[in-house]
Amino acid sequence: MEKIRKGDQVVVNLGRDRGKQGTVLQVLANDKVLVEGINLVKKHQKGNPMTGAAGGINTKEMPIQRSNLAVFNPATKKGDRVGIKTLDDGSRVRIFRSNGEMVDS
Repeated sequence: MEKIRKGDQVVVNLGRDRGKQGTVLQVLANDKVLVEGINLVKKHQKGNPMTGAAGGINTKEMPIQRSNLAVFNPATKKGDRVGIKTLDDGSRVRIFRSNGEMVDS
């Protein structure tokens, strides 16, 4: 079970975007995550008249390491670590480590 999933609100712990919040757009296979509005870079692209793509300097999100993110806890208004707990019926749920509440409630 993954601790960070698509659609989660996350907070950046390290790097130039420290403290910023965003929504997870995609979880990649190599322990990297694509987050909306985080780790923006400028990409110089040449125009392509065949597809109608304009050239210029485009801003896009690049993947960020999963270890540099924490799931946003609305109860404490901070980023929090996530653990996995097995319920009595055998299902596994994600919980916040600080207060034990379920992430997907």
